[in-house]
Amino acid sequence: MPELPEVEVCRLGIAPELTGQPIRGVVIRAPKLRHEIPPGLRDWLPGCLIVDVRRRGKYLLIDCRREGLAGTLIIHLGMSGNLRFVPPDLPPEKHDHFDLVLPTQILRFADPRRFGVILWQPGPPAAAATHPLIAVLGLEPLADDFTADWLHAALSRRNAPVKPVLMDGHLVVGVGNIYASESLFRAGISPLRAASRISRLRCGVLVDAVRETLSAAIAAGGSSIRDYVHSDGGAGCFQIQAGVYDRAGQPCLRCGGVVRQIRQAGRSTYYCPACQH
Repeated sequence: MPELPEVEVCRLGIAPELTGQPIRGVVIRAPKLRHEIPPGLRDWLPGCLIVDVRRRGKYLLIDCRREGLAGTLIIHLGMSGNLRFVPPDLPPEKHDHFDLVLPTQILRFADPRRFGVILWQPGPPAAAATHPLIAVLGLEPLADDFTADWLHAALSRRNAPVKPVLMDGHLVVGVGNIYASESLFRAGISPLRAASRISRLRCGVLVDAVRETLSAAIAAGGSSIRDYVHSDGGAGCFQIQAGVYDRAGQPCLRCGGVVRQIRQAGRSTYYCPACQH
């Protein structure tokens, strides 16, 4: 599933092409993905100007406005979705479910598994935060208020192992499986350690590690998993820089010990027992 870095890379790729562009039309080929695509988009969006492209967690927020109407197009890529720009005359393929028609090109949404989301929140941009899917999201890990004090207070209430807690989107958004393993490796913290047993000092190290891991992944273009591609069709390369993820049985890049793989909350966890405590 595309996580925060992949969605941010997508946002960075489409924002310059979308911002300031008028919407000429909408094509809906699949009436329902994870939720029904509002059929009213065909009437609401034509004539709108795209005023901004934002991200909240793993959701893309495309703010639109015209006389008498304002709202935000909410897009989630799901397990296998992607957005790409295509020429106006390019025929759709089997899994191309939604087109946002612009003056010289189309922003096309493809989703083989149909777990993605395309929804509409009326009102000014701030209203998007009140949508039920957005309102429950946790703190942005790249925001200024993601601090050692905040994380320590949040973890002190959780007795579960720290890795599943770090992946809880109601607490912190976008730290998916790859990035949780890598952040804990950078911080030298065992994924098995109870969240409530991590000191404030080590929470500061973990905050820095999460920020560094996500920033490095964004700079590398994200991680290419399943069907995820960039808006230009390119693939991310962060996985080739991974310290522990998907390296079970290989030498630890830091201490030379052996990287282990375990299961936590149904997901694979990779770590080095010798240097993560």
